[in-house]
Amino acid sequence: MSERVTITDAPWLVSGPLSQLMLALNSGGEEARVVGGAVRNALLGEPIGDIDIATTALPDEVLARADRAGFKAVPTGIAHGTVTVVIESRPFEVTTLRQDVETFGRHATVAFGRDWTVDAQRRDFTMNALSAGLDGRVHDPVGGLPDLRARHVRFIGEPSRRIEEDYLRILRFFRFHAAYGRGDLDHDGLLACIRGREGLDRLSRERVRAELVKLLVAPGAVATLTAMNDSGLLTRVLAGVANLVHLERLVAIEQALPLPGAAMRRLGVMAVTIVEDAERLRDRLRLTNSEFDRLISIAEDWWRGPPPIPNRARVMLYEAGPENFTDHALVGWSRSHAAVNDPAWAAYTTLPQRWSVPVFPLRAADFMTRGVAKGPALGAALATAEHAWIAAGFPTDPATVAQIADQAARTD
Repeated sequence: MSERVTITDAPWLVSGPLSQLMLALNSGGEEARVVGGAVRNALLGEPIGDIDIATTALPDEVLARADRAGFKAVPTGIAHGTVTVVIESRPFEVTTLRQDVETFGRHATVAFGRDWTVDAQRRDFTMNALSAGLDGRVHDPVGGLPDLRARHVRFIGEPSRRIEEDYLRILRFFRFHAAYGRGDLDHDGLLACIRGREGLDRLSRERVRAELVKLLVAPGAVATLTAMNDSGLLTRVLAGVANLVHLERLVAIEQALPLPGAAMRRLGVMAVTIVEDAERLRDRLRLTNSEFDRLISIAEDWWRGPPPIPNRARVMLYEAGPENFTDHALVGWSRSHAAVNDPAWAAYTTLPQRWSVPVFPLRAADFMTRGVAKGPALGAALATAEHAWIAAGFPTDPATVAQIADQAARTD
């Protein structure tokens, strides 16, 4: 690398648990560096999440050094050279430098080594192959720095070969472009993804779901998903047709309010029209129960417009809960002809930010003290009282609540 770049103003690197671990690994002829996402994000000024470390030390030596330093070390993937070291409750993945001997997805056969360039060349994208030592100096053996400055997501070496090593890299290519890229997708990378599209069918549904969820909330999600759709890849992932016009409107509305994007809401507006769509996506992506329930709610209950009846919006919020209410309102708005800055829709959608859903103030004991016996009569009295309380506008003053309870007990 001809240029010299250094990460500056990085307390996460030069102090605390990470520096302790790096110092423990950097001795006796061994070297350790922070690799991948932490370096990339530090240079971009983006938040830093997990911090991964690469080292010349073999896994057994990493375990020994961690033990001598008083750190907890777990051989989480020792066959592939990975040890997880926990310091002050923070985990760090430490992986020995390696090269692929044989690759078949996540089950590659590797050989340990000491060559930083060879280790970098086995990674996916140039911007993910940067590394930095404790001094902050950035090492770039594959040309990642120019790509990072250009916000250009580019495969290392031959794109088709990188993809054949792990077909999940097709989805990662689009996800990283949505998160960090600018402008058009890398031409050679896009063509390689199209050529390798059948490999998507070999991936576990859980891995596909994880990548798609991250892509959906990335800053460039709409443009990137459009490119996937134009390439025939999005239909293959979803096993159905995507409505990107509604997704684009939803994202514009979220940004105008502003409200944070939610992956399941965006997936729902894009790919769920009826319950069967939600069921297909549950099976296709191995969604969690809560994710599936959210899509079902979108399919069944999205609303076409703010209610004209006074207090009806609060009733809907009370019945649906804040998350589902917001989903229903945003999906309805995005599927309407209203402008993205429509004041009526905006007031309706943001109701949860202005009004907290109250808790029904009456309990079974309140009716038992009024002479209502346990059993169906008690349940009926509670239901009658709750209905009357909602119709009255969710009163909280004790006198009004007591009056509602008295009337429900007498009605029963």
